[in-house]
Amino acid sequence: MKLSTRSRYGLKAVVDIAARGPDSCVSIKSMAERLALSENYLEQLIIKLKKAGILNSIRGAGGGYSLSRPPQDITVGQILNILEGSLYPSECLGDSEASCGDGACNPCVTKSVWEKIYNSVTDVVESITVMDLVNDYKILYGDDENV
Repeated sequence: MKLSTRSRYGLKAVVDIAARGPDSCVSIKSMAERLALSENYLEQLIIKLKKAGILNSIRGAGGGYSLSRPPQDITVGQILNILEGSLYPSECLGDSEASCGDGACNPCVTKSVWEKIYNSVTDVVESITVMDLVNDYKILYGDDENV
């Protein structure tokens, strides 16, 4: 399973915002500079996170983005699901009627493997909060501006 740049960069952006503190408002331009990302690409990610209720925005001078709730209340899993969609390692776990290529999905000897992988990944990403990552950030970088 490989996560796209959407998830990797989006998670970094959320941590960057959280690391600035609860009263900070972070501009896309400053985030893009710190994270060495395209402003346009970062803006696409930020818009998805705002629509999903993870971020708030403030317009005007000194405006930007902040977390909509405390970082300890936002999990890595929530962010990944917003930016990636389902974390299923196989289509046969989803709601769709997708087949395994030969139409013999039920019963399927490998389906239990995909379920175990999905459950393990979900358990991990739902157990890690943005606050956990901010704490790791502070250990790694101190007051450095890089995430």
